Amino acid sequence: MGAIERSGYRFVPEYSVIMQNGAVHVYNQDQFIEEIQFQFSGKFPEIDQIEELIDEYCNQHNI
Repeated sequence: MGAIERSGYRFVPEYSVIMQNGAVHVYNQDQFIEEIQFQFSGKFPEIDQIEELIDEYCNQHNI
């Protein structure tokens, strides 16, 4: 699962199967902005779950 680009922002997902949690790191032009944490179940997070988090973030921040 690679980075997702939206309007100059880059969203980089990372996750731990053992801990069943993850984070999406938000960057704007290589500058770290913040981390969006999430939890999941199963062997890996669903791409739809990550895209939904990114969509919500973009809507809240007018991106």
